[in-house]
Amino acid sequence: QVQLVDSGGGSVQAGGSLRLSCVASRSMYGSYCMAWFRQPPGKEREGVARIYTGSDSTYYDDSVKGRFTISQDNANTFYLQMNSLKPEDTAMYYCAAATSSGYACYLGSQLIDFGYWGQGTQVTVSS
Repeated sequence: QVQLVDSGGGSVQAGGSLRLSCVASRSMYGSYCMAWFRQPPGKEREGVARIYTGSDSTYYDDSVKGRFTISQDNANTFYLQMNSLKPEDTAMYYCAAATSSGYACYLGSQLIDFGYWGQGTQVTVSS
């Protein structure tokens, strides 16, 4: 079992930055795909970024590429640095974890059964 606790959300103006954190109850080093998802109001949940803990390889949705950075610290804490925020980034953000191959993590979050989830942290970007 793994518990994930995510935090760091808040309210910012467009163009601002936030850093989300996700702390895992144990080391996630090895064959794990860690991801950040978001769910905007009235919309479906979508994956925004992934990191494969064994290789530190990172992957991004086109909507956040160049603005968001996913990273890990000692395979226990994961971050989503969000810069140049836009109003359309407003959403509840969740971290998630899954046992995965590197190839599956590369292919995309829709192919992975993420069994562990944080409780979510709200990000609101005003124009």
